[in-house]
Amino acid sequence: MLLKKVLMSSLLVSMMTIVSVASADVTFVKTTDGSTFKLDAALFDTPAAKEFLATGKNSYVGNAEAEAKGKKLFGLYSCTQCHGGDAKGQVGPGLVGPTFRYPKDATNKGMFETLWHGTNCGMGGKGLGVMDATDPTNGLKVDELLKVIAWVRTQGKGLTGNE
Repeated sequence: MLLKKVLMSSLLVSMMTIVSVASADVTFVKTTDGSTFKLDAALFDTPAAKEFLATGKNSYVGNAEAEAKGKKLFGLYSCTQCHGGDAKGQVGPGLVGPTFRYPKDATNKGMFETLWHGTNCGMGGKGLGVMDATDPTNGLKVDELLKVIAWVRTQGKGLTGNE
């Protein structure tokens, strides 16, 4: 009987630990001023976006179809004008590393934060509702931004951002 209670207690503690780890979402920090920001959970509407919210990992890295879509979005949102067609820099800095203007951009979470809210060096935020304050439907969705980041990672030398 005592063994059964110990086992049940251990199982309960293990389950509570798993639940608290699973619900521990990523905390996002603006590149501009270091303040935290929250995104509506409804914006994380795909399996890849949900995984990113939970872990900070971009599951589109290494997915050729998603990377191709990211390349297209990189062009559509005029990222090429500053960062060049290969994301290695033009008027703006290169995005592929190994060194970054913002060191946190070596991670997918850091690059997401920089792209979502922008920088102090001239790049406006590209996130949905941030890109154009007068139009909450303008800008990249979370899933789209993850695809852009996945494509940017293809231009570097082995850095996936998920390390």
